[in-house]
This record gives sequence, C-alpha cells and structure tokens, in this order.
Amino acid sequence: MYTLRSASLADLDDLYELSQLMLFINLPPDRHIIESKIESSIKAFTKPSKHLWENFYLFVLEDVKAKRIIGASMIHAQHGTEDEPHYYFSVSQENKFSRTLNTGFIHGTLKLGLDTNGPTEIGGLILDPEFRKSEKRLGKQLSYVRFLYMGMNKKRFKENIHSELMPPFDSEGHAPLWEAIGRRFLNMEYHDADILSRSNKEFILNLFPADTIYLTLLPIEARNAVGKVGEETIPVKKMLESIGFKYTNEVDPFDGGPHYRANMKDIKPIKEMFECEVLIRDSIIKSDKTSILASLPTTDGGFKAAFITGNLNKGTNSRFIIDPEEAKILGLLEDFKTFATNL
Repeated sequence: MYTLRSASLADLDDLYELSQLMLFINLPPDRHIIESKIESSIKAFTKPSKHLWENFYLFVLEDVKAKRIIGASMIHAQHGTEDEPHYYFSVSQENKFSRTLNTGFIHGTLKLGLDTNGPTEIGGLILDPEFRKSEKRLGKQLSYVRFLYMGMNKKRFKENIHSELMPPFDSEGHAPLWEAIGRRFLNMEYHDADILSRSNKEFILNLFPADTIYLTLLPIEARNAVGKVGEETIPVKKMLESIGFKYTNEVDPFDGGPHYRANMKDIKPIKEMFECEVLIRDSIIKSDKTSILASLPTTDGGFKAAFITGNLNKGTNSRFIIDPEEAKILGLLEDFKTFATNL
C-alpha cells in the first residue's frame, strides 16, 4: 500500500537517497538544501504565509509496508514576484516580404519576457525508476495529489496554474538552446545557471539579449528544441493536456522547454472533486469496486491522501464504502468526510 502526504523531517534520509538517483534541480543531492525545503514545506502546510511566494509545498509518496519514500512532487504557491520575476521566452512569428524579389519568409522568433505577479507552479515530480511501471499509476498519484490539495485549499493558490516541462537534451546531456544562446551570453554551464537562477535572477535580465531573436540564425538542433519535450516527458505532456493544460507559446529561456498553463477551475481533477462520507463495512461488492484518490485524516496540521478502493455511492450525500482492514491501515474512521477525485 502507498500513501501520499506532506513531507516531514523524518523523510530527509529517504529524500536524499532519492535525489541521488538522477540529476534533478528541484531535489538536488544536498542534505542541507533538502532539509531546508522540508522545513519550508512544513511551515506552508501548517501556517502558510500571506505572501504566497513564500509558500512551498512538498509531497512525498510512501511505500507503507517498506516504510520508504519512493517519490515526491511540489507546489510553489506563486512563481514570479517584483523581487524575483518569472522569466520566459515568448515564441512568435514574423513575416518578411520583398516586392522587388517577390519573395517572403516566415521567421520564428524569441523575445525575453517577465512576469512579476506570477501563477502557482507545479513541478518537482520525481519517482524512483523501480516503481514507474506500477499498476497503481504512482506517477499519476504524485501529480494528482497536488490538484486534490489545491482543490481543498483554493485560497492558498493563484487562479492560474503553471507547469514547465523538460526539453530534449543531446546525447551528452546538453540543452541545444542553451548552447546556442545561454552559454554565449553567460559563459556558464547550463546546470550552474539553473541552480543560480533559483536564488537570484538578476543576471537573466541584465545579460540575456533584450531584443528579438530570430530562430533562423540558430543551429537546427536549437531551433528544433524550442517548445518541444524530451522523450521521458511526453507522458507528462499528454497527461497535462488531457486535464486542461495548454501550451502558452512561452518557453524556458535557458533550455526552450515549453510552458503549460490552466485556470484552476478548469483542471479536470479539481472540477471532478467531490466530498463523500466514509463507511466501513465487510460487505464490499467486488463487481462494483472503484478506486479514488482521497484525503485522509491527520493530526499534525499536514496533509495525507491515498488511492483507496471500495464501493462509491455518488449522490447528494455521497458515500464511500471501504473494508475494515484497509480502513485501519489508512487511519480512516466511520463517517469521516473525505475529499476525493478520480485518477
């Protein structure tokens, strides 16, 4: 069985181990940074700041039997402020035509932009590769738990929800757009610049080209990377599109990865969220079993959820019937009011 919950300091060792499985900016292999993220998340869950940009939420996926953290996902309540703007390249086109030559061209263009009153950002989804093909759809659970929490606490977040997807990298792990633009203007490695931008973005505004960039002037590899996702990110892109997210014609100024956005009220798992009462019974009808992602009771001010199976009687007063053994493991009590959504 697996549960999803807000991270605690007891998760530090497992999250550190998880961070070493792959290069991941949002969960770097640094114990002090991870500990700081956990502490910040605990504050956001228990006593959120009125300044949304200060609230960072870290969710973990726990293998209950093994008592091990196998995944994580994150929400930043506001990405982009006056002090730390959200930067992007706006992707557009420019038409050129010569009457003399009777010839015209359509050029793709990039233009640096910024947002000082940014949206809520979802990101930081990481799952131990060992569990990626699980029938429990664990990656989807990690993604959807953020929407379940947002749907239950709408005032803690912005109306627009933003997601940045990873672009394709070459065989040596380089981002083609970075090699074509970023490196030439910053003289830094991609990952060094990405890490620096997490704490200070001044250099982007002052060193990046401010005028229109014509994609025609870039190498073909860089042009082809703009707005595209890497092979491993294709499932994430399809999932976001299936629940209401759309490409904004904006990309990451470092690597060209596409930005997707949706209004909170239009996101499928939030639109389909419902409240139901838990009933604990031995008489589960096997032929009518269904599974839902549901919130669970907590006593520490944090958040907990799980993908639970039982009988759902939906109506004016919806009820979810679950067997006693599963209810005991999850800490569910009779008549508990849970918020839930479908996967």
